[in-house]
Amino acid sequence: MTFGIIGAGTIAQALAGHLVAAGQHVVLSNRSGPAALEPVIARLGPLASAGTVAEAAAADMAFLTVMWPDVPAALADLAPWDGRILVDTTNQIERLDPFEVADLGDQTGSEYVAGLAPGARVIKAFNTLYASYITPDPRHPAGRQVLFYAGDDVEAKKSFHELVDRFGFAPVDIGPLREGGRLMQVGGPLSALHALRQD
Repeated sequence: MTFGIIGAGTIAQALAGHLVAAGQHVVLSNRSGPAALEPVIARLGPLASAGTVAEAAAADMAFLTVMWPDVPAALADLAPWDGRILVDTTNQIERLDPFEVADLGDQTGSEYVAGLAPGARVIKAFNTLYASYITPDPRHPAGRQVLFYAGDDVEAKKSFHELVDRFGFAPVDIGPLREGGRLMQVGGPLSALHALRQD
């Protein structure tokens, strides 16, 4: 599979590090353009490259890691997804100070994201973990870092499960995008829940 990341902040760089460590090539992107990412790419090594958002989104599996207010712009004017996998790592936080959660009515954040990326097989993941729990090796003496994920497509979830298991996480499928997304979103019972699983 090919991998791309839309966004280049802390979460994006953590995921890129895991992909590179697993021997995978990854294309990082941000709204400032590839040249702005040269220091990040240099640190990650030859398996990482900088590209446009469109190039990152063209990967078999793309990770959406931008801040919530930037989601519509990040997903605008992209080529049809045609069944490619979009991993949504966002939380629907409208602003941090003062703290405000976006009101989506009956929708979950990932349902909103899926509406902006028609044809994508959307998986919700990584949003329940603080960045400091994503960046390091998820393998610990007491067990592996649990990673909850949700989605509607069985094959997409299988591909994602196998990938993050290689990263060292202990992946836990919590069901469809709607029900699982409710458990994982800000205010849900799994939000900011950090647990280890002994294998």
